[in-house]
Amino acid sequence: MIDSAWARGMIVSLMKPRLLSGMLGVLLAAYASLLTGCETTQTRISAHPEIYQNLSPRDQALVSQGQIRPGMSPNAVWLAWGSPDRKVVGNMRGQPTETWIYVRYETYPGPYYGPYGPYGPGFGFGAVGFVGRHRHGGRSFVFFGDPFYDPFYYSYIPPSIPYPYKTVTFANGRVVSFQYLEPPYR
Repeated sequence: MIDSAWARGMIVSLMKPRLLSGMLGVLLAAYASLLTGCETTQTRISAHPEIYQNLSPRDQALVSQGQIRPGMSPNAVWLAWGSPDRKVVGNMRGQPTETWIYVRYETYPGPYYGPYGPYGPGFGFGAVGFVGRHRHGGRSFVFFGDPFYDPFYYSYIPPSIPYPYKTVTFANGRVVSFQYLEPPYR
């Protein structure tokens, strides 16, 4: 146990630089992940020029615009669209296929009133809530609250809904089909 004010002050002053350097390290790491997380077609091309140079001039023009075509290789699609969120293995006309799915997130469209809807807590009863009695194992319990409240369903943050916005299917190492899908709530 530390019993002098001088010793406590020394420990606190020695801990401050460690705390500040630790916080600085965390902030730098967060900033670096933000910078590297924004991958674009151009950053993929400049990071992998050998893949880009091996493409035909027609495919180079499409990839640099972020577009693909039937017959492209998976490397060309990766340069144009990036890494997929999901890969699904399947079978089409007796041929093994691989489908890449790209996912976006859409915020819940309509008016969002928070955890209790437009009527506030207690579904219109203000702060009164609900008092209930529950019997279990010969004992009786009294509880107070909203019987319909679910903290995972009723959130203050509007729900974010994932949906696939584009897919590409490969067979024999080449694109056989691709789709651009409409957002669900527009």
